[in-house]
Amino acid sequence: MIDETKDIYTAITFAPVQGFIEKSRKLRDLYGASELLSYLSKKIIDAAKEIPGVEEVISPGSPNIEQGTPNRILLKGNFPEKQVRDTILLAWKQVIDHCKQWLNDNLRHLGPYYWDDDWNRWANHSWEIFWAQADSPTSVMRELENNKLARDWMAINWIGESSSLTGTDGIAFPGLGGIERNPMNISYRDEKEKIEEFYTELAKITESTTTPEVEGKFIDPKEKLSIPELTKRLVTHPDIAKRFGMSSLTKGFQEIQRKPEPETNTPGQWTGWFMGDGDKVGKHLQTIAETQGDIGLKLFSEAMRNWGHDFTDNFTNNVPKIRGRVIYAGGDDFLGVIYSPKPEKPEYRIPAFTAYEWLMTLNERWEQHQQPITLSVGFVWVAGSVPQRDVLQHCREAEKLAKSLGRDRITIRVLFNSGQYVQWTCPWNYLHILKKYQDRNGNTYEKWESSGRNEKYKPNWNHIYSDLSQLKARHAIDLNIDVKSQGGKVNDIYDIAIALFNIYFDQGDFLTMNALHIVNNDSSLEIVSWINDLINVGWKLCTDI
Repeated sequence: MIDETKDIYTAITFAPVQGFIEKSRKLRDLYGASELLSYLSKKIIDAAKEIPGVEEVISPGSPNIEQGTPNRILLKGNFPEKQVRDTILLAWKQVIDHCKQWLNDNLRHLGPYYWDDDWNRWANHSWEIFWAQADSPTSVMRELENNKLARDWMAINWIGESSSLTGTDGIAFPGLGGIERNPMNISYRDEKEKIEEFYTELAKITESTTTPEVEGKFIDPKEKLSIPELTKRLVTHPDIAKRFGMSSLTKGFQEIQRKPEPETNTPGQWTGWFMGDGDKVGKHLQTIAETQGDIGLKLFSEAMRNWGHDFTDNFTNNVPKIRGRVIYAGGDDFLGVIYSPKPEKPEYRIPAFTAYEWLMTLNERWEQHQQPITLSVGFVWVAGSVPQRDVLQHCREAEKLAKSLGRDRITIRVLFNSGQYVQWTCPWNYLHILKKYQDRNGNTYEKWESSGRNEKYKPNWNHIYSDLSQLKARHAIDLNIDVKSQGGKVNDIYDIAIALFNIYFDQGDFLTMNALHIVNNDSSLEIVSWINDLINVGWKLCTDI
């Protein structure tokens, strides 16, 4: 029970958010998912401002910044649970109904349409809504988390059978939901033709109103999208985005040309994809609520949202040759890419070393919000022929690895066309170590840069890479050693790896003094593995200058 003599606070969120974003094939889908989440949060905030019982929107701060609106909302006042649910479901249903109607109107000749029930189920059963009230910010946030732990919601297959033909993941086309789709009577050949016809016609009408993307047009005729995927794609279309006040993608991501284009003699280019997230933000919010109350929470939210807005506008930090774009920045989490706008011209190509130099500025940019939270980032330097969906998955994996290995660090993953990769996880304050490299000829990056980056003085990473390969071939460095049966050899491997590191980096007791912080583990083999990863990633990033 809430003491009515005290202030009332209402906390609201909805789910699934992470899964909704992650199930995205293309950048356009990812952008559309982010826009939809921001739109729903904005509708809750707008509705709250119209309710007499709500005194103030504490979080998110800066409500005038629409993009990247967080889905966790804290209000001072009484926003009844039923009104919250009605607001979200109505806003969502309007988007769903409009997307469906737009397809019906623009592809009327492909009817009759049997998919109304499927769209309605998607409209009515997409979100789980969490609501809590208490007499303080701390209590209401704790109560909201407790409500989330007690969740009993799950996605369902509408038809009740395990098949890719039905349910929320079924292919969206006019015949979806038709009675002739009984598995006993269905003609798969006829259905395949109807699906192909639907996506071919959809590709034609969307191409006439949007600029084609290099990595596929608005919708490729070969695509087969579910209703959720189709919704994410459609809300980036100018006609639909304008209806709901979202930001359309009339230019798409056509400037990010990754794949080779033989017809124009354009080679595939390496690009850098980064996904970041603030560390332990929920715990920090609890601390602010306990020590600073409403004002502290609002100031924190405003600081993070303003940072996200500024970062989106100028995240390349004026590093020469770097061109980039932020796909989304919701305050304490973001996704972006650095690339060359003219990959066919060698002078515009982004060298891997330039990407590394930009990375060294990223944490400093993060700290401009002046909030005491650290940052974990996954950065993927990826070859041009890797599918976009795989690139996004590698970004998520790299970011999760950075968090799992201690937070406040970055995982750099170099991903090749074959799908193989090398990676290295490092705390931000040691990321500069790659520039401390000194080859057998005494060349250092300091000498190279002071000479005007004369090729003669460029450090040769082949030296350390070759030495490591020789040591591994002779099992002097063995990363797969069985510690239980060969525990005595671990010390020898450790000593050899440290010696190799010190020869080429001349950092004294740097590793032994800081080992626990660097790998977040007191295992000698972890340090050996860290040195191995540093050399493999450094060889790729620092050879391409």
